[in-house]
Amino acid sequence: MSEYIIFTDSGCDIVPETLDKWGVKRVSLSFKFNDDEREYLDGDMPIKDFYQKMRDGGVAKTSAVNTETFKMAFEQELKAGRDILYIGFSSGLSSTSEAGQVAAAELQQEYPERKLIAIDTLAASAGEGLLVWMAVQKKAEGASMDEVAQWVKDNCAGMCQWFTVDDLVYLKRGGRVSATVALAGAVLGIKPVMHVDDEGHLINMTKVRGRKQSIKALAQKYTELAKDPKGGTFFISHGDCLEDAQLLSDMICQEHGVSAGLITNVGAVIGAHSGPGTLALFFPGKER
Repeated sequence: MSEYIIFTDSGCDIVPETLDKWGVKRVSLSFKFNDDEREYLDGDMPIKDFYQKMRDGGVAKTSAVNTETFKMAFEQELKAGRDILYIGFSSGLSSTSEAGQVAAAELQQEYPERKLIAIDTLAASAGEGLLVWMAVQKKAEGASMDEVAQWVKDNCAGMCQWFTVDDLVYLKRGGRVSATVALAGAVLGIKPVMHVDDEGHLINMTKVRGRKQSIKALAQKYTELAKDPKGGTFFISHGDCLEDAQLLSDMICQEHGVSAGLITNVGAVIGAHSGPGTLALFFPGKER
């Protein structure tokens, strides 16, 4: 069986140090602020500094990974005799996954003796990260690259991804809510509860009043949808609101006896669109 490397991108919101422990390589999306010409790779700026800059009024714009960047990263492994399994950011939110697929197809022609598989997870943030982690577990159990790839494809559709945000202004900037809705939310304390749908798009599902109720709504989704609520794994990501992330984990633990397998930051590229105070929950479910 050929040696293979699992690749992902920074849309998974798993820090490089953790990915290194898992034996996973990544390529990084980028961003820049409106008052700064410098382009940063996701992870270059300390995450607390990033969110403080947003709170101070900074507007961040993001860029996907291009095909050439993928090719350079992939080719290093191909030249070393390793095959590549790329597990990527939802095509419903970014062109990154498509660029990875194009790079894999082009390199397959140049390295016919090697194998490259690129998967669009239709997942974002630690939902993508949870699929990567599960793929790492399968690989550690001795599964071949084809077996791991098929498992990821089979399980993408059941990856539940539920979000809430603290301030609708950031979603308004991205056109996901109207100015009227954002203003009403600010005045009335209305919080959206959203999820990533079957096509990988972020969809507004319902609204609740108050932050605590929005966190409870996420915990309730775990109860409603988790495939194995008492024995499964869930990840949480947050936009510089660690106490809320811990509260969500505690709510689920009190109900089902399991705590978050990982609590991680929402990175700069996703956080640029969702803002500080974003809270997200990811778990394998009976349906999305």
